[in-house]
Amino acid sequence: MLHELLLALIGYTGDLIVDEREQQKILFPDAPVSEECTFKLAPDISFLQASERAVIESLISLGFYYRELDRFASKSRNLSWIRSTNDAPLSRTSVLLKGKTKKPSIYRRAIANGIVEILSVYRSAVLQVEQILLSDPMPILATVTRGLNKFFVLLPPLYELIVEIERDDVRGGQLLNLLHKRCHCGVPELQACIQRLLWHGHQVMYQQLSSWMVYGILQDQHGEFFIRRQEDRDVDNRSSCPDVSEKLVQKSHDDASLTDWHLGFHIFLDMLPEYIRMPVAESILFSGKAIRVLRNPSPTFRYQDAVNHQPIPKGSLRVQGFMGRFAFQKESFADLKLIGEELLPQSEADKIDAMLQELKDTAEFHKRSFEHAVDSIRTIAASHLWQLVVVRADLNGHLKALKDYFLLAKGDFFQCFLEESRQLMRLPPRQSTAEADLMIPFQLAAIKTIGDEDKYFSRVSLRIPSFGITVTPSQVDLSKMKSNPDGSSGVISKGNSSSELTLDGWDGIALEYSVDWPLQLFFTQEVLSKYQRVFQYLLRLKRTQMELEKSWASVMHQDHTDFVKRQNDRMNCSITQQRRQRFRPMWHVREHMAFLIRNLQFYIQVDVIESQWNLLQERVHDSHDFTELVGFHQE
Repeated sequence: MLHELLLALIGYTGDLIVDEREQQKILFPDAPVSEECTFKLAPDISFLQASERAVIESLISLGFYYRELDRFASKSRNLSWIRSTNDAPLSRTSVLLKGKTKKPSIYRRAIANGIVEILSVYRSAVLQVEQILLSDPMPILATVTRGLNKFFVLLPPLYELIVEIERDDVRGGQLLNLLHKRCHCGVPELQACIQRLLWHGHQVMYQQLSSWMVYGILQDQHGEFFIRRQEDRDVDNRSSCPDVSEKLVQKSHDDASLTDWHLGFHIFLDMLPEYIRMPVAESILFSGKAIRVLRNPSPTFRYQDAVNHQPIPKGSLRVQGFMGRFAFQKESFADLKLIGEELLPQSEADKIDAMLQELKDTAEFHKRSFEHAVDSIRTIAASHLWQLVVVRADLNGHLKALKDYFLLAKGDFFQCFLEESRQLMRLPPRQSTAEADLMIPFQLAAIKTIGDEDKYFSRVSLRIPSFGITVTPSQVDLSKMKSNPDGSSGVISKGNSSSELTLDGWDGIALEYSVDWPLQLFFTQEVLSKYQRVFQYLLRLKRTQMELEKSWASVMHQDHTDFVKRQNDRMNCSITQQRRQRFRPMWHVREHMAFLIRNLQFYIQVDVIESQWNLLQERVHDSHDFTELVGFHQE
């Protein structure tokens, strides 16, 4: 009887101790975990006392828990799905239709490895009990109870754990959450076991973190990591802001790293463990994206960087023709790999890997140590990304160019442009040729005011995306209506059947700035659109000021002509004086308007733009964190 009890304790039933599911023939390898104990004493046993029957039934429940835990571990550690992925599609489909395969989980496999460790300790205890019984001339049941007593507080909670895992299909970060909650118990032995299982689960998470934060590679075949590629969410984002998304996809079509940065990855909250705070998860997301950018630079940028850093020997500038250019390009391409490695030195990658390895080797998860390591890795990634964007890509020069052209810091250029295009802008724009018409005064102004040393002007292009600014119906209810001679009312905008009112067709003038990799990480479409709106507003102010000044110049010219005529014709002097008196209120209004426009321009250019520019320059020089710089610039 004792030998059959020992066999039942490691999951093997017989004639005295039976398994109800085996008798019903419903126990097969892929059968789900039973939610109630099915190990029972045979009903025809009559030589046991009631007390002995109660003790044996209590003991054989350990055997049931052991077998179910062992079956769960075997199923979770089964690697037959790897072989099935290499099968023909038809055979895989037939297997799936039969329901013989389930979606694998590397987190469950890791937990199963921990369960196997615990079960090996249990088997050793059973073997030790057997040796004691064999050496005892009078073996008694109490020896078995005493040897396995501690497992009554371990195996039942572990069994309940795997039942919940299979019933609710708990995977990935959800499984880590479940284990983390179960760690908080008042039984030290059970707490140590659950912590060991959690340690095994964290090994998988650290492996995924290492792949993501050291190499920028997302290793998540089964969708269990809390960093995930965009699938459905990018469609929603594009529908909410289609213009920005379409432009971004078009600009990033040839460079996967930029697409990954803006649209590629997001935090999947369902798989984010609750004990990892959202800011920490965002730091992990940013670090991996930054490492991807640093490890996968644009080929165009690498070649330009190689050319810029290529030492040119004395007299090499005289070399012309195909052979000279080919030799230079050959030397430059030889340095491409080296330049890519310089963006993220191997020593820095080793430092990140060492931090994660230290966390991986820790027996318990320490939240503070984890957050400190993530913050340190994020600082390394942000620092090297700052080095790439600010130093290598010449961020300051591009910022200066945007200030010069979008914020009208080159006042002489725009003054000349408006002078050259004044006669053109007095007429409504022609939809087919408006942009081409403006290019002539634009290029003339560039020739007159911009020297060859301005290498950024070639990135600026003039566009007229739409004719005029539009006003919503609520804004034009009073202004768009005017009284006709017959007493009816009409719309100011001729031929416009919609509810929008065009104020000035030339107000749609806009600038576009060509941004190369990796500056798209800093100058997003949203940022450039803000620059464009500010440019359009400042240009309208500039046009308004110029027209007010031109009107004053015209009046002064007319007044000078009248003065000459008055000296020659004393008879019409009174008529001229009356006309001047009649126009005097209008020129007072003009003076007030000019005063307002001049002061508004001075306030915007000096008190706002120039002061904020100086603050931005200080931040660029003082900060070595890319995200801080982006945040300050967007503010």
